[in-house]
Amino acid sequence: MATLLKLTGITKSFGAVRALRGVDFELNECEVVALVGDNGAGKSTLVKAISGAQPGDEGAYWFDGTQRDVKTPEDALALGIETVYQDLALFDNSDVALNIFAGRELLRRFLGIPFLRSKAMHDEARDLLASLNIHIQSTRLPVKGMSGGQRQSVAIARAVAFGRKVVILDEPTAALGVPEQAKVLALIMELKNRGFSVILISHNLHHVFEVSDRIHVLRQGSTAGVRLTAESTPDEIVRLITGGDLVKH
Repeated sequence: MATLLKLTGITKSFGAVRALRGVDFELNECEVVALVGDNGAGKSTLVKAISGAQPGDEGAYWFDGTQRDVKTPEDALALGIETVYQDLALFDNSDVALNIFAGRELLRRFLGIPFLRSKAMHDEARDLLASLNIHIQSTRLPVKGMSGGQRQSVAIARAVAFGRKVVILDEPTAALGVPEQAKVLALIMELKNRGFSVILISHNLHHVFEVSDRIHVLRQGSTAGVRLTAESTPDEIVRLITGGDLVKH
């Protein structure tokens, strides 16, 4: 399995606080890597380094075998890396299609004046949702009245529409009911089947073991361990998260 994304020796400090301490991270093609750890372990800081939102102070960033200089979200987007943050950043009063194409609307020009290609955007949005097995009654519905699971699905669909290689998901099942959690987990597996690589941040170890291939554990800004999901257990991961692996019996 080829390595798609590789970070080595990533550090990040905020004043006297060292949020990341020389972290190495790898993501292979068509792989789901879960990033886990307690609050303050460095998960969000590492993801922001990957997404260009908050570059590391030191370290190297490799993508597709080439060292890259990713200093802004635009740099990451150009590589095909999309991030779905926990707040989703949806426009409540806009419909599904407009949310999927937000900032990248399809336009046509008439006498030099740009007009939205509304029908084309709705047609492409419907095709995209259908290809991901996302069931929403109409792409013309505003997202404001939708369930949490539907809103999460729209945000993921937006990432898939433009992110060609990597999708980062920040707690995608948080605050969802059990049926909607199951739909989001199924969507994550669909992304992998479609050739995407996924970085999943989650506190829910049951979900992590259900969909991930590898688990990367952060503790106090450092890597506590990386495990193949199939060869690990929730108890082992909890020990790595809490430092229980350091306790001598």
